[in-house]
Amino acid sequence: MSPIIVIDLTRTDKNPMTFSRLLAAAGQFGALFGAGAARRDQERQLPREEIASLAGAGLLAARVPREYGGSGVSLSEWVRLMLPLAQGDPNIAQAIQPHACGIEKLRIYGTPAQRRRYLGVIGDGALITNASAERDTGVVGQIATRLAREGAGWRLDGTKHYATGSLFAQYFYVLANDDNGGRALALLPVDRRGVHIKDDWNGMGQRTTASGSVTFDHVLLADDEILPLPEWKTRRTYEGAFAQLLHAVIDTGIALGALEDAAEYGRSRARPVSDARVDRAGDDPYVQQAVGEMSVLAHGAEALVGRAAGRLEQAMALFWRGADAERALGEASVAVAEAKVAAEQAALRVSEMLYRVGGAGATVQTLNLDRHWRNARTHTTHDPIAYKTKTIGDFVLNDRLPPIGTKI
Repeated sequence: MSPIIVIDLTRTDKNPMTFSRLLAAAGQFGALFGAGAARRDQERQLPREEIASLAGAGLLAARVPREYGGSGVSLSEWVRLMLPLAQGDPNIAQAIQPHACGIEKLRIYGTPAQRRRYLGVIGDGALITNASAERDTGVVGQIATRLAREGAGWRLDGTKHYATGSLFAQYFYVLANDDNGGRALALLPVDRRGVHIKDDWNGMGQRTTASGSVTFDHVLLADDEILPLPEWKTRRTYEGAFAQLLHAVIDTGIALGALEDAAEYGRSRARPVSDARVDRAGDDPYVQQAVGEMSVLAHGAEALVGRAAGRLEQAMALFWRGADAERALGEASVAVAEAKVAAEQAALRVSEMLYRVGGAGATVQTLNLDRHWRNARTHTTHDPIAYKTKTIGDFVLNDRLPPIGTKI
């Protein structure tokens, strides 16, 4: 492997970072994070310093518009920044995924004052994360958390699970039902009285994402900390496709990371089987075939992620111009679904095929190479791809756009 060249990754002033500078930082962070990923997974050591370093380098503010102190990078550029982080440690990439989605929600739904306030603190390096999913409802996606009027303000009560990145964040955006029968986001600091964060995530993979539970017990909020969602599931926006694209980036990163480890193991540690009649495992035609197939899967997913980012970026431009973006957004969602299916399949397949290269020696716990498959299998449970492939087929056959409000 190439040596890691250390550069200064810390933002020294308030000026937004250029994309080229951010890309260099993301590449080095990916290498640095990858060097410690196996150990952090084994010891369940949360990447607090690593997340802080991303904030210090301006990467957490990359998608924040320049007027609020960020770099205002495009969607395609943001994907290029996320990929090396996901390849190095998909736990870290997943921990900041809700942060990126929160920025988009503020841009779409926030009032001018809310955008100035919250995008401003994110531009200064704060991390905001979600508290959305609930575990004890009858159907996935249903919520029981409530916002109720109390005096001149609001009261928030409920319990959330899988609050990814909660132990690294300074702010939450909390999905809740409001008194008007709609839904809203409550925006509040994590240290607000009545907020209780539990480090109780114990999944077999993605162990260090800090995806624990959060209880909101009579938490008081002011009017300007409530962000209504008046067009919930009635107006097509880009937020769902944006979130799904980042999940595809994470899966692609897992595939690329597994491919990198497989190739390194094949070059430096693997022994050839006697039937191959070669001196090096790298000269075994079946090892070469396995690594070749893994490369096709990983880089095919990477290409489809780039294609989807370009399609969604074009649709977003129409959306922000106030043009009729219905068709473009729907087609972009299909492109994202294609990328997500390919990325999921690549992550699972490549992380399993790694053992065709390494054999029994690659299964030792000290190497912790199984983390790639555990991360892939855990992360790919987010959304069943059967619904994505069905939607893709319906579009190709019948020209039907995905339903509004789904995770397609």
